[in-house]
Amino acid sequence: WFCRAPIVAITGSNGKTTTTSLLGHIFRTAGRRTVVAGNIGFPFSDYVLEAGPDDVVVLEVSSFQLDHVATFRPRVSLLLNITPDHLDRYNHDFSAYAHSKFRIFANQREGDVLVYNEDDEVIRDYVRLERGKRAFRALAFSLEKDVEAGAFVRDGALVLRLQSHDEILMQAERLALRGRHNLYNSLAAAVAARVMEVRNDVVRESLATFEGVPHRLEFVRELDGVRYVNDSKATNVNSVWYALESFDEPIVLIAGGRDKGNDYTPLKPLVRQKVRTLIAIGESADKVLAELGPCVEQSMAARSMEDAIRCARVFAQPGDVVLLSPACASFDMFENYEDRGDTFKRLVASL
Repeated sequence: WFCRAPIVAITGSNGKTTTTSLLGHIFRTAGRRTVVAGNIGFPFSDYVLEAGPDDVVVLEVSSFQLDHVATFRPRVSLLLNITPDHLDRYNHDFSAYAHSKFRIFANQREGDVLVYNEDDEVIRDYVRLERGKRAFRALAFSLEKDVEAGAFVRDGALVLRLQSHDEILMQAERLALRGRHNLYNSLAAAVAARVMEVRNDVVRESLATFEGVPHRLEFVRELDGVRYVNDSKATNVNSVWYALESFDEPIVLIAGGRDKGNDYTPLKPLVRQKVRTLIAIGESADKVLAELGPCVEQSMAARSMEDAIRCARVFAQPGDVVLLSPACASFDMFENYEDRGDTFKRLVASL
């Protein structure tokens, strides 16, 4: 292939950007010259000829990009999760979307490594099928069981099992990123980093110091005892599920935008449990209110982000979290999810 540097490629329905940025942080902390590119906002083509064999390239790869690969062969590929997303692009066929994701390791062979989520049934079953056909090395990560080879959590600690013995990496409570989804992301990144021969102490330090990425559970400010959090990158239902799961405080949720064929059923139990007030925005406001409104004490539609924040300010109580976590694309009201998140942050800062 025409890139001389080893490539670590990451895909999944959720967590791609966080895990890509986290791996970039780990490699840089280790002193490696690192290129972070792909779907994260920097074209790989800008760097491909500059990267040398001692460098490392970390790529975020979307299903749209994987639809068009022919010879792409990463040294290490990470398959984080597969949940319904972008189904409007795949004729509402989840199997077609999943197979697009599987293309990330289609060309891997002996000497290459796949790091995959053992707790995702769709991924687990497909990897087992492919392992019998090709000689790539498969390393799993799990929060539900001790895996044969890879990483897992035991008694509150991250454990690596890459050789014949277990290595306790660190206590989960020391991770910089909160939430169950970020525990998955941290396990995946730790395995990939160790495969690329980054020392345990560097991985440990990196996981404890990583500051996260903009627009993903990004703390904006606290005002009158209320915390405002920007999760504009949550453009599908599963991302919002993970966001809600991350908080113990009562939530005022701002959701809605351009719907991508969302099924809100998986969110309903968590919304009942954690959301005090629902504020719906954008083209899908009526659908969001119809699906999730009955699960909360108060629900309403807002005409704009400014109107949504004004409503949130009225209904939020000290100790609450105002969370922008839309579950939808942004293109009905904004240029992209960054524009939506930046607008939220600017308006919150002006309160």
